[in-house]
Amino acid sequence: MNDPIEITLAKNKKPKRDPNQLTFGTYFTDHMFMMDYTPENGWHQPRIVPYAPITLDPAAVVFHYGQAVFEGMKAYRTKDDRVLLFRPEKNMKRINLSNERLSIPPVDEAFLVEAIKKLVTIEKDWVPKEPGTSLYIRPFIIGTEPYLGVHPSRTYMFMVILCPVGAYYPEGINPVKIYVESKYVRAVNGGTGHTKTSGNYAASFKAQEEAQRQGCAQVLWLDGVEKAYVEEVGSMNVFFKINGEVVTPALNGSILAGVTRDSVIQLLKNWGIPVTERKISMEEVYQAHAAGTLEEAFGTGTAAVISPIGGLIWKDTEMTINEGKAGALSMKLYDTITGVQNGEIDDPFGWTVEVK
Repeated sequence: MNDPIEITLAKNKKPKRDPNQLTFGTYFTDHMFMMDYTPENGWHQPRIVPYAPITLDPAAVVFHYGQAVFEGMKAYRTKDDRVLLFRPEKNMKRINLSNERLSIPPVDEAFLVEAIKKLVTIEKDWVPKEPGTSLYIRPFIIGTEPYLGVHPSRTYMFMVILCPVGAYYPEGINPVKIYVESKYVRAVNGGTGHTKTSGNYAASFKAQEEAQRQGCAQVLWLDGVEKAYVEEVGSMNVFFKINGEVVTPALNGSILAGVTRDSVIQLLKNWGIPVTERKISMEEVYQAHAAGTLEEAFGTGTAAVISPIGGLIWKDTEMTINEGKAGALSMKLYDTITGVQNGEIDDPFGWTVEVK
């Protein structure tokens, strides 16, 4: 990618929302990043333009065959008014993993990190400063060729949009109850479970509706073959602390390699806490609960960082974990990662990237 980024600034700026009333994914900044792909020119014409609707042919491949990938990351404002990104190179590496599986041409990862930094620099005023708030960053790619035939698109559009978001836990971290899904499956080895592609999420809606009917906040997904082994919780990776050891499902081809997941594993190893990536069955979780050795459980992801699990509903059994309270390890992980993200504590791993 040798093309310079063209910048067209918005003439009319949007009013900023009250940072104490920000919700997730509903209000967007003044500008967005775009670039296009054609077989003749590759990825070209990178540009930052005013946020606006886009026009696509009704026959575009993305509408009919779901050729789309995306990422999710955040920018944080520190107390001394710096703006930090958290491990953006990991997100760009992962979008190329998704691209490879969805037959989308690869992107220049280093260039895109710089493009995102430039976009965030232009939108710096949109990065909220209140505790727990951030600027959510959504890069995505869609197939745009107008063709009703089952083959990869020949043309693509890459975009990045930004959204200021409020604190995920405005009233403090409250552990959630989780419904273990035994009918529907999220993904199988060889499928697209290890990618961030739109269809993975659309396919999860039905199970989420059932979880809500059960009075639960999220779904715990089991493997797609035996429906016995734990995979993910909602759109997050999941961890269990059993008798002093932290266990998380191994990346087996159907589980997303979460950036927060990797950060948690590195922190646990650094702290000398045993952490293992392996298969773990719901039966093992159940037996650990019955024996009193299931000490904590939590999900990890960009939005919540750490989401403590206070209970599980599996078949006809309801298991309460740590008396339904957030565990000490969950809170330590949350405080450490958010502290690094917000520039409040040391960053020994070099995870943050400052936006100048």
